Amino acid sequence: MSEQLTNTALPDETSKEPTSAPAFQNLAIIGLGLIGASIAAALKKQKYPGEVYGVDTDSRTRVSAQERGWVTCATGLEDPRFEEFVRTRCDLVIVATPVAGVDDIFTHLKDWDFKGVVTDTISTKAHILDVAQTELPYPDNYIPGHPMSGSEKSGIDAARADLFEGAHWILCPDAHTAPEHFQRMHEFVTSLGARVVSLPREEHDDAIAVVSHVPHFVASSLVQLASRHADEQQSLMRLAAGGFKDTTRVAAGSPKLWCGIAFDNAKALSSGLHEMSDILSNFAQALESGNKEELTRLLGEAAEARRALPSAWVPSSKDLLEVRIPMTNRMGVVAEVTTIASSVGCNIQSIEIDHVTEDRAVLSLILTDEGDVGQLSLKLIKAGFAISFRPLGQGGEEQ
Repeated sequence: MSEQLTNTALPDETSKEPTSAPAFQNLAIIGLGLIGASIAAALKKQKYPGEVYGVDTDSRTRVSAQERGWVTCATGLEDPRFEEFVRTRCDLVIVATPVAGVDDIFTHLKDWDFKGVVTDTISTKAHILDVAQTELPYPDNYIPGHPMSGSEKSGIDAARADLFEGAHWILCPDAHTAPEHFQRMHEFVTSLGARVVSLPREEHDDAIAVVSHVPHFVASSLVQLASRHADEQQSLMRLAAGGFKDTTRVAAGSPKLWCGIAFDNAKALSSGLHEMSDILSNFAQALESGNKEELTRLLGEAAEARRALPSAWVPSSKDLLEVRIPMTNRMGVVAEVTTIASSVGCNIQSIEIDHVTEDRAVLSLILTDEGDVGQLSLKLIKAGFAISFRPLGQGGEEQ
């Protein structure tokens, strides 16, 4: 049986009802802050047909989520109605709380023998991975997740239905992740308008420290630098141009939230900040020594790397490419293949697993016109996979 996943555009409020069944029939979102509430808002916008059960510790947030129609019901974690929902008809639980809330949540899921898929949106993984192994009744059903989108604002009032459109959303499958679970999570995430990046879970915290946590503290440092030199009338701060405001926007985020994130990822963040200090020292030394050539080189390296970053994602359907990979149903195949694709910049628009026999299947990936397909081919072959390529929409022959 073949299950096709598609990366559909996020519809507006007037769009038609979905024509295909959702990846998950009913789901729960625990934590209705910026991320959790934005997921709920996006589901409402796409006219998700199932139940969306909201859980939050704040009563005003729960009322607001229900009044906006983003959830079908909202209660606290301990409410018997939530237990009944989890036990009888929920097949996905999304944990969108600070990491401190994870232990209690997973203990409840264990007590209720939850058999569905569990994911999260937490920006650090070390603690939650440990708790998943000890507390979840079926730890292999846990797929770590992390949407790389956000705002300097927080709470349900900052939530937006379009928050994830075009954003990267990290998923961290491993050797024990069932292909069908990853397939459904991929469909769910792309239905919100996001793009899935597969990352080994043990590499997550180090990678996020570099691209998210260190930049936040650098932004805070820039604001502190400007504040120290501002006079009593704050005239210097009024001179801050658009570039300064854009660079430091994230520094307006919740200090309490970011303090928690920092200590959750203290080792990787501290290492990144020390490396950042060394980089700044290189600029200072080039200036102090009058070495224009070295300063130009440092600036040039940064400029070239920045220009290489991809612009807005607008894939063309005529440039889609299908990659077919025969595989045995051994552990870790989907995690290995999707991680290789992400490592060379290839974006997977959809995944299909076509089961040929009980222990053999064909994995079909539809790729957008991004990344290095040559490197993808080379790495897959080196990993022991037989592959074939077929351009879609152009009548192309298999390669």
